Amino acid sequence: MSEKALQIPERFDFGYHKEFTEQYQQILEDKSVTRIALDFSRVGYLDSSALGMMVLFQKKAKSQNISVRIRGAKDNAKEILQIANFDRLFEIS
Repeated sequence: MSEKALQIPERFDFGYHKEFTEQYQQILEDKSVTRIALDFSRVGYLDSSALGMMVLFQKKAKSQNISVRIRGAKDNAKEILQIANFDRLFEIS
């Protein structure tokens, strides 16, 4: 089992879409990866477009039998994830 981490920036919004997509596509191409952690330790702001990007990413990962978890979410970011019921889509640690 191989886990890769994807570092999420302090401001996670549509401005990060291109970079986020490029990073996760690169990770999904690695056939040794079975689990991906979205590292939220620096995130202070996220909006609905970020939530949408995460759902799309999760669907693509799941189609390849790769599990995705969120780690290090705190304060405002953690509250938004909980309000959006993302604990039903992702393991949050």
